[in-house]
Amino acid sequence: MSAIDFSDPTTIASLTEALTAAGVDGLEISHPDGQLRILISGEGGARISATDATPRAPGSAPVVVKAPIAGHFCVEHPAASAAAHTLPRSVSDADILGFIRIGHVLLPLRAGRSGVLTKLLAEPGALIGFGDPLFEIEFSS
Repeated sequence: MSAIDFSDPTTIASLTEALTAAGVDGLEISHPDGQLRILISGEGGARISATDATPRAPGSAPVVVKAPIAGHFCVEHPAASAAAHTLPRSVSDADILGFIRIGHVLLPLRAGRSGVLTKLLAEPGALIGFGDPLFEIEFSS
């Protein structure tokens, strides 16, 4: 039996569809290369929970928000208007910065910390891998 490639967006989409169809609330898989957690919400959507980095003091180097999973990077929700977000802009820890699309599933990317979103590090629509840098957030003083 060959190992399952958890970085493959098709595999993640299949797992998500199977969990939803089976009525399972979620799945967590840990292996030496990382951890995958899929949580199915009550509204039929799915999300990925990423471990937050240790907060840094104001004035220190910016925090890089990395992809918690492979997929297609979306800065805007596909149903949203084409209004572009300007940078830099203030964000709170609960703000959604963008999405990762895997098949028809959109996984929200939360800021995880408050500060100023200063840079977009990946091209919208690009196929990204686990751990790819997506945004930079600087702490406000």
